[in-house]
Amino acid sequence: MAPNAVARFALGVVIALFISTAMHARDLGQWDDPANAELKKWYQDLKQPDNPVASCCGEADAYWADSFETTPDGDYVAIITDPRDDAPLRRIHRAIGTRIVVPKNKIKWDEGNPTGHGLIFLNHGDYVFCYLPPLGI
Repeated sequence: MAPNAVARFALGVVIALFISTAMHARDLGQWDDPANAELKKWYQDLKQPDNPVASCCGEADAYWADSFETTPDGDYVAIITDPRDDAPLRRIHRAIGTRIVVPKNKIKWDEGNPTGHGLIFLNHGDYVFCYLPPLGI
């Protein structure tokens, strides 16, 4: 392959990765209430701890996880506690009590959290974008 072709291919891969990361966040009209403007901005500005240019995604990808466990190896296991209806958020259902192992590089310790809940941001395949543990730990 010619050097220019390799450079174009590499650029195409980088652009595709960026687009696929950016496409995960969804605004489904849940922010139409002006009272939610600050919360909307907080969700939009929240970045992945191991990839600060990539979004944690939005409320549509977030589940309340007000409980957690730790394994003997020190890994966090977030426990879903979210009773909200999944349909308006167009997210897959995850039953209360579902446990998700959280990679250490996905835990955010450096952000405020105006929701009052521990939050885990997941894609449909249970990939963890971000985890904000419940306050007080």
